[in-house]
Amino acid sequence: MRRPAIRPLAIAMALSLACSQAFTASAGDMPAGAEQAAAVTTQLPRTARPSHYTIEITPHAQAMAFDGKVKIDIEVLAATDRIVLQAVDMRFSHSTLTTAAGKTLVPKSVDVDAGNQTAAFVFDQPLAPGRYVLATEYSGKLGTQANGFFALDYPTANGSKRALYTQFENSDARRFIPSWDEPNFKATFDLTVNAPSGEMVVSNMPAKATQVLPNGLTRTTFATSPKMSTYLLFLGVGDFDRLALKDGGVEIGVITLRGKVEQARYAMESSRDILREYNDYFGVNYPLPKLDNIAAPGRSQFFSAMENWGAIFTFETSLLLDPATSNTFDQQRVFSTAAHEIAHQWFGDLVTMRWWDDLWLNEGFASWMENRTTRKLHPEWDTGGADAAFTSRGAMGGDAYATTHPIVQPIATVEQASQAFDGITYGKGAAVIAMLEDYVGEDAWRSGVRSYIRKHAYGNAVTDDLWAEMDAAAPGRRFIEVAHDFTRQPGVPLIRAASVCRDGQTVVTLEQGEFTVDRPDKSPLRWRVPVSLQAGAGPVVRVLVDGSASATLPGCAAPVVVNAGQAGYFRTLYAPAHFGALTANFSRLPVVDQVGVMLDASALSETGLQPRSDSLNLALQVPLDAAPELWQMVAGSLGGLDDLYKDDPARKAAIQKFVIARLSPKFAQLGWDNRDGDSTSVKQLRTSLISILGGLGDAAVLAEARRRFDAFLVNPESLSPELRRTVLGMVAYNADAATWQRLLALARAEKISMLRDQYYGLLAVAKDKALAQRALDLALTDEPGATLGASMIASVSREHPDMAFDFAVAHREQVDALVDSTSLARYYPGLGRAATDLKMVDKIRAFAEAHIAPTSRRDAERTINAIQTRVHLRAQMRPQIDAWLKQQGV
Repeated sequence: MRRPAIRPLAIAMALSLACSQAFTASAGDMPAGAEQAAAVTTQLPRTARPSHYTIEITPHAQAMAFDGKVKIDIEVLAATDRIVLQAVDMRFSHSTLTTAAGKTLVPKSVDVDAGNQTAAFVFDQPLAPGRYVLATEYSGKLGTQANGFFALDYPTANGSKRALYTQFENSDARRFIPSWDEPNFKATFDLTVNAPSGEMVVSNMPAKATQVLPNGLTRTTFATSPKMSTYLLFLGVGDFDRLALKDGGVEIGVITLRGKVEQARYAMESSRDILREYNDYFGVNYPLPKLDNIAAPGRSQFFSAMENWGAIFTFETSLLLDPATSNTFDQQRVFSTAAHEIAHQWFGDLVTMRWWDDLWLNEGFASWMENRTTRKLHPEWDTGGADAAFTSRGAMGGDAYATTHPIVQPIATVEQASQAFDGITYGKGAAVIAMLEDYVGEDAWRSGVRSYIRKHAYGNAVTDDLWAEMDAAAPGRRFIEVAHDFTRQPGVPLIRAASVCRDGQTVVTLEQGEFTVDRPDKSPLRWRVPVSLQAGAGPVVRVLVDGSASATLPGCAAPVVVNAGQAGYFRTLYAPAHFGALTANFSRLPVVDQVGVMLDASALSETGLQPRSDSLNLALQVPLDAAPELWQMVAGSLGGLDDLYKDDPARKAAIQKFVIARLSPKFAQLGWDNRDGDSTSVKQLRTSLISILGGLGDAAVLAEARRRFDAFLVNPESLSPELRRTVLGMVAYNADAATWQRLLALARAEKISMLRDQYYGLLAVAKDKALAQRALDLALTDEPGATLGASMIASVSREHPDMAFDFAVAHREQVDALVDSTSLARYYPGLGRAATDLKMVDKIRAFAEAHIAPTSRRDAERTINAIQTRVHLRAQMRPQIDAWLKQQGV
């Protein structure tokens, strides 16, 4: 599953489940095979398991309901008088249980437990161990948010239409079929769907038969799926188009709302290239006959795409490219999303984590494969190699707080499983894999991956299953010790480095501590840290720091870079003399190491471990002809300085003038419009500088943006795709009432769902409080659509956190209906995330105590801790910034 944000956010469970009951039968009571099952976490009785589902679904889209029939081949493992499985919002009828001998039993009751999300089929007498078929008819509800079986409405030239989709990870297949809705209960699936004739029906497998029914419906029966977890099942029904190609015996398709399929051609062709790469990398060919990617309108606060086996679900913004409005960043997003989800077809679908403790085996690995494959197939998008530095540092911010958690974490409830979809699972998971691959080497790593995939295909695994294969592929490296250190305990190692020249050689000493943002007196954890050292163009020297280490490098002319290539997951704190030498030779370092040094210096200075002037002076040192990635760093370092002085308008204005003077020459060099030969990173830097300069109040930039917006209102084609979102965003942020009204008119007139959503989203970014309030009020109406209102409120919260939070709490019943049910416990605390006033802490704490179950408060605690730490660090940092600015004459 792909998260919508660059830094994935934690996902919290909406439902206050009392799922802590785990029924356990003793091993002595179980037949062969049951003892192994007992070792796996489950929230169901361990007395039965499924092997095959035969499902028939009849949706009633306008009534927002559906009817279902299911027959489940099961094995009873221990004598029991009930079959308990998971089900939500279902009504049951005509239930039977057929024995292997053909005898039919009728349950005396079907007991629904809404709190535990279960249904128990209860019988008069205990069922003996053996094989049975459980059959039942049932009815369920269609939702309006992207979980379970849901409907999405979208505009057309002739009004609106409705399409149906499913999204089940992590625990929503139980809204579609009564089932053993946990990853270790793998089974095969036969799906039949009765849908309106003329609408397309799509699932994981190709259709094997269709039959026209006399009531305006067509019955579509799909081929039997491979053995898989329930959360990977998919169904889509609607007025769709499909485009496909065949490559290597697999049909690769894209499915869109009618009339949009050509906008998915790039995704289809990219999927072909990615699939070829993965077939080679994994050494096991993609095993299904087809791989569709289905584009849906709307959005979710939870995810942007989902890896259903053979039928990936993706929101339009991450799949479609409209030449009139899509830019380079959109192209990158489409490719990287496909790379992530297709990686899951092996890591997650073919081999699935046994329980949610090891969710990172799915998401961390898919994130790493996404990064690796994007770099390999599109090297022009990362010409300086800086992506390695951003990957290694991406999760460190959250991981350095007290509220972090290990990559492999104990999960006891469904709520906690939902919360595990966060930046540690995705970002740190990917970063640690990159470090471990660098440690053992690409060939050994791939050999271990291939062995793991072959050994566990169509089954389930835990992290140590992967480590065992890696250890065998790279013996003698203390691999498992290193891997356990980084996956079983939380936090970020800190490597303190100092160097001296001795007898014509550089001797580097390394000491391991821990980088923490909010616990300066914390006793550091202990890691065995792989570290790469390099002086100039000399050889890379590798050392494993187990508490401390030293290394000798030839020569003394060039300063030593610690974490050369930036694959290591740690912060580096250089001794002052060592850092001074790096600063003096900064322009000679590879771009990836320049970025890594700047990222570490900035983070360390924010916590007081390094003078703030170190990182700011580096930003001033970057010349005009430096790599675009470095200028992105400069813009980020300087562009936020004025935010520290919201309470001092005169000082704030002086700082803005200083930063504008520093950034404007680079922007003048690039200009407003693309030039022949511009790299992707140059195009992205251009839009970043426009946004930052506009945010700083650069009068010339704001005037030009407004001029282009006025021209756009007359002729939309006058605004290039590369600048469209940037210019519209800047105008929307600075909007007056008349401009806001023009944007609203654009939203109301737009018939293309993606553009319509963009316009409504722009209405929520205004810095003017009165306009922000209008956006909040609009979000609760039917006008933006069921999946957009919550996003609008969240957008308002970035500039006006108190206003958005108070509004959402005051209208909680209405807002709840606009949020994915798996996101509620995360959503409300997130509205206060941008706050700089400690009063927000009290508000979030009070809300959590009143409305969030104790087991679901991780995101509330994270937000509270982040606000408290931000307030403290800003007060601590400001005197240093004042002193540095004074040196610059500000």
